[in-house]
Amino acid sequence: MSNTLNSIFKQALQVVGILTFSAALIAPVAGAAPAKRQVAKKSLATKAVSKKVISSRKSARFVAKSPRRPVIVASPSRPSFGQLAGLHSAQDPLELKSSVALVIDQDTHEVLFSKNDHAVLPIASLTKLMTGVIISGAQLPMDEAITIAQDDVDTEKGSRSRLRVGSSLTRGELLHLALMSSENRAAHALGRTYPGGMTAFVNLMNAKARMLGMKDTRYVEPTGLSSLNQSSAQDLATLVNAAHSDPVLRELSTSTGYQVALGRQTLQYNNTNRLVKNPEWEIGLQKTGYISEAGQCLVMQTKIAGRKLIMVFLDSAGKLSRLGDAERVRRWVESQPVGASKISAATPAARGG
Repeated sequence: MSNTLNSIFKQALQVVGILTFSAALIAPVAGAAPAKRQVAKKSLATKAVSKKVISSRKSARFVAKSPRRPVIVASPSRPSFGQLAGLHSAQDPLELKSSVALVIDQDTHEVLFSKNDHAVLPIASLTKLMTGVIISGAQLPMDEAITIAQDDVDTEKGSRSRLRVGSSLTRGELLHLALMSSENRAAHALGRTYPGGMTAFVNLMNAKARMLGMKDTRYVEPTGLSSLNQSSAQDLATLVNAAHSDPVLRELSTSTGYQVALGRQTLQYNNTNRLVKNPEWEIGLQKTGYISEAGQCLVMQTKIAGRKLIMVFLDSAGKLSRLGDAERVRRWVESQPVGASKISAATPAARGG
């Protein structure tokens, strides 16, 4: 009996041992499944991160390879003397863009239109009209060769020129380019080579202005690049009237184009005033001008509705607005009966210059 019980007890222990061992073996396997799922999840997350990294790198490479567009920062335009003086606040019936304007009947001297006509402002390349008056009046040889020198290079505004240092042109060619195309080196060379030099030439410019009664006018050089060259619309109308009496200045200033041969190269120059090509205009003399201090400027002698007129436009806001102002005045003159009263704009107290 005792042997039988012992045998049964041993068998029970063996069964328990087997079950315990089996449980020990099964437990790690059962716990391994979540671990595998976590690893799988971790693997998917890693792949997702890797894809993002790769995508980011591709984007980075794409951006790096893409051409960079230059950032253009618009520099503020320098206000003109007329703007600083408040002259643009003056209202006029024609709504001109020029802060200064004057229209005079050349024969009767009647003022047809005026706006800030006594304001003294920089006149830019309108200066060259006086340069032409002095050169033409001196009756110097127009076929005399003049060489462009380093002194003729613009150090005032840094403007460009196709007339290289060492180029040789005749005095007549330089005068043509100065009046028609507003060539700065040409105008400077004319003054530099004048008998007595530049100082004598500028003195003659100022003496001529005084002789003509241009009391508000001052010149310091022959190109107009200096803002110290100043005048009023009244004075400039006087200058246009005087210059118009010279057939050389009339012809050269209204020339539509001109070619200059420099060695093997031929340079084509055109008039800075496109109205000379317009068949609706009959222009006897003209000159344009621009520096930032002066704005866009224009003077002309023209014939409208049978009347010979002198027009002066100073300190116009846009590049083409001075021409637009001339067109507005022309249409207005054509619409007016002979003997109509003049127009005067409301003039602010402020004055330029």
